[in-house]
Amino acid sequence: MFRISRFHDLLKALPRGVFDRAVVQQDADSHSRRFTSWDHLVAMLYAHLSGAGSLRELESSFNSQPNHHYHLGTSAIRRSTLAEANGRRCPEVFAQAAQYLMACTSRQQRRDTKELLYLLDSTSITLKGSGFDDWTLSDRTRRTQGVKVHVQYANHCAAPVDCRFSAANVNDIEVGKSLEIEPYATYVFDKGYCDYNWWARLEENKARFVTRFKYNAGLKVLSSREVADGEQGVILQDEHVRFAHRHPGGKRINHYEKPLRRIVVHRPEHDRPLILATNDLESPAADIAELYRRRWRIELFFKWIKQHLKIKQFLGRSENAVRIQILCALISYLLLSLHRMLTGEKKSLWMFMVEVRSTLLQRPEIEVERYRKRQAQKQEIEQRQGQLFLA
Repeated sequence: MFRISRFHDLLKALPRGVFDRAVVQQDADSHSRRFTSWDHLVAMLYAHLSGAGSLRELESSFNSQPNHHYHLGTSAIRRSTLAEANGRRCPEVFAQAAQYLMACTSRQQRRDTKELLYLLDSTSITLKGSGFDDWTLSDRTRRTQGVKVHVQYANHCAAPVDCRFSAANVNDIEVGKSLEIEPYATYVFDKGYCDYNWWARLEENKARFVTRFKYNAGLKVLSSREVADGEQGVILQDEHVRFAHRHPGGKRINHYEKPLRRIVVHRPEHDRPLILATNDLESPAADIAELYRRRWRIELFFKWIKQHLKIKQFLGRSENAVRIQILCALISYLLLSLHRMLTGEKKSLWMFMVEVRSTLLQRPEIEVERYRKRQAQKQEIEQRQGQLFLA
């Protein structure tokens, strides 16, 4: 009887029908008869999950397992064909596949929690050299040349729920303004999203936010709150404030008119304290500080993706190829996360990926069945040997 491989089992989280509808919608296979979008996706996911570092390595490794191609719905690949597809195929197909998996992950975990905590941040991916300079040089900044990946990370499911690209010189707030705001959710972000009118939009949509004030923010203190005994030494100040200026500069108008809360948190390892801003006027100051501390989890997500998937070494140098590879890295992360969640696996995601990588094209059920047969044969031999000694 046929048993599916571990790779096939992971891909079950992304139904073929869902992906095919995205392909038809984007007309992604109109100029490709043999190497379809599904072939492309399987090849790129295999590159991430197996750790293949080049097109030649990917071609050799994937084509050495022809028995699995039929059941994965694909066939042998050629590196020249994959390179051409990376440069020409519409990345929106892969973006829709990632969005479907992000929605699945969020729905799965939302059933088990009432807290909706979203962390916002971006990470820069440096792209320099021949091929990259053609499209990254004009948008570089003093510190970065490449692309920025903007992520909305759901803390309740430890996975991203939105991912967007921009040039290196685009401010985070420009992407933040385009996000859909979820009522009664909490958004945590750093000073890159400092736009008072956007904060007002969050308040109007009944969302809570926790961020940082700039040190030169013009504020008027309305009242001070008493710091609880258990928070002494950590919470230095807890005040209700209001913006002092309706016109902060130029022709800009500050539309945030409601009171805010300023919480000053001591940081032993820094010269300056942490000055938090929030529209939550009731929760304990220590709880607000803890919410901002959780923002570090999105930094850990970026670190995990860059260290364990193929984000630093690219299989193509065009903008299209880079976007497809990053999206497939995100899809790989989501497939691993969903499979780990649904199977109740207790290992860390990294150790789970190590296990998957070493058994990617093995058939676990067949391996278990073989192990049981070996154990049964061993017991039978031991019983027969015991009977010989008794005789």
